[in-house]
Amino acid sequence: MTEPLFVDTNILVYRYDIREPEKQACADAWFRFVWRSRRGRLSFQVLQELYSTLTRKLRPAMPVTDARQIVRSLTSWHPVSIDLAILERAWLLQDRHSVSWWDALIVAAAQTCECKVLLTEDLQHGHEFGTTRVLNPFASPNRTPEEVLEALAS
Repeated sequence: MTEPLFVDTNILVYRYDIREPEKQACADAWFRFVWRSRRGRLSFQVLQELYSTLTRKLRPAMPVTDARQIVRSLTSWHPVSIDLAILERAWLLQDRHSVSWWDALIVAAAQTCECKVLLTEDLQHGHEFGTTRVLNPFASPNRTPEEVLEALAS
């Protein structure tokens, strides 16, 4: 499986959250895998949420200069902009799957990026939204990303 992987905000935030060392280690492993394999995709919504969380909600809060550098570096993951087509798709997903508006936007963006896998802990692990499947990386914390994706492909 070499398709792009859509990464939700929470996975990126945990990489920097020292209050959750187990999740931080797992998120870091996934981040490094996605970065190294150049398979990471996200949306500008994710980047906005990440910046806000790192500078306002994370304890201790990250300096804005550091958070801005992280966001800038993640633009190499080809962030998708939320446009009318994504809004329409998100409304359909919201109605069909009874998910929150913000989660529907994330799924719609992942589908627009043609991602078969959406890395998030905010949606039910294994749930399929058409061709996009939710994968909660914290559901298998002792397995490498490669092992998890190999099991998913078989």
